[in-house]
Amino acid sequence: MTGRTHDLAAFTALGAIVLAQPVRTVTLATAILCIFANLVGGVTPDIDQPTAPLWRNLPVGKYFGKVFGILNGGHRFLTHSLLGLALFGLAAHWLLVFVHPLGPHVNIDLMWWAFMIGMLSHLVMDSFTKEGVPWLLPIPVKFGFPPLRKFRITTGHLIEKAAVFPGLIICNVGLYAHNSQKLLSIVHRHIL
Repeated sequence: MTGRTHDLAAFTALGAIVLAQPVRTVTLATAILCIFANLVGGVTPDIDQPTAPLWRNLPVGKYFGKVFGILNGGHRFLTHSLLGLALFGLAAHWLLVFVHPLGPHVNIDLMWWAFMIGMLSHLVMDSFTKEGVPWLLPIPVKFGFPPLRKFRITTGHLIEKAAVFPGLIICNVGLYAHNSQKLLSIVHRHIL
């Protein structure tokens, strides 16, 4: 899947999980940082490529990306597995604890969960592509859905652009329309 599809899938997954929970009070800072953490998590598995968004924004990023990709075992290897999910989850938790002086109004546990939801959504979405993902690494078998490769999506091609991405938009519209009262109650708590 392309980066923008991963962004939208991560946001959709976060919205579905948050809106399925009972209404809880969070600060505006936590909500904004959770959305940011979710979007970062949604593209994190692709840091094993020199063209990843993280590397593009650094002056010598593509070289770091190449080295990281080689050390990682190539694209769709460690970062696209449950083992990689666990390792990045530990690293993200450590980083959030380290930078926690963001302020007392930021819930780092919710930020961590938002990051993990984004990262997991990336793996799920890439499972629908022709390449699949090695969910059970170190077992180097790539799994995909549906099991027959010929019925899966090719990244960046017509099905993704004309069906998957618009489908995610429709899911978001339906999700937020269906939960409009809950959203209004959340916003109302923060405004008053």
